[in-house]
Amino acid sequence: MRRFVVLGHRAITSADFKLDDLSGSTGRLDILLRCVNSAFFISHDIRRDVEITLMLLGAPNPPKTIRIVGSEVKYLNPDERSTAALIRNALLQKPGGERRTSPGIYVSDRSYSEVLSNIHKESQMHYLKEDGEDIGACSFGEDNTFVLGDDQDLTEEEEKTLMSYEPKKLSLGPISYHADHCVTVVNNELDRRTAHSR
Repeated sequence: MRRFVVLGHRAITSADFKLDDLSGSTGRLDILLRCVNSAFFISHDIRRDVEITLMLLGAPNPPKTIRIVGSEVKYLNPDERSTAALIRNALLQKPGGERRTSPGIYVSDRSYSEVLSNIHKESQMHYLKEDGEDIGACSFGEDNTFVLGDDQDLTEEEEKTLMSYEPKKLSLGPISYHADHCVTVVNNELDRRTAHSR
């Protein structure tokens, strides 16, 4: 299993946004939508062994947590607008524990620390960070979780919370990439290893 946790520091936490203005009116929710595309879509199919958790931390009611499960998800299309519509539908739900809003999509009010603590204990935690170990030199188990920010780095407090889980710090290369590109690079690296192990 591959898991991605993406923190959207300004991502809107209400359903009151326009699908025609995703980059301007949603606190850069568009960045998280691109991460969803990078996590799941391959040519003519969807990855079934991937799960992504989007932490929406912007106004007016943070946190809102959207979890998308590849083995269950339906109605997911490559365009950002339709994915935003699925997330908007999730945000219309009443606050509370995790609930399914459509096949494979779940919403909750879980905090960042709760999200990390709920990740499967067997999952190897990784922190995508420029000063980490080169991903090409790292070994991976069967279950891996990758944590990254949107267009902003994790705050000092967020980083401290993550480091309490003793993650491996991983660098994807000599320069900084967009969040969705990071997800693509990670998927590609693991795809290559899976292909070589067959």
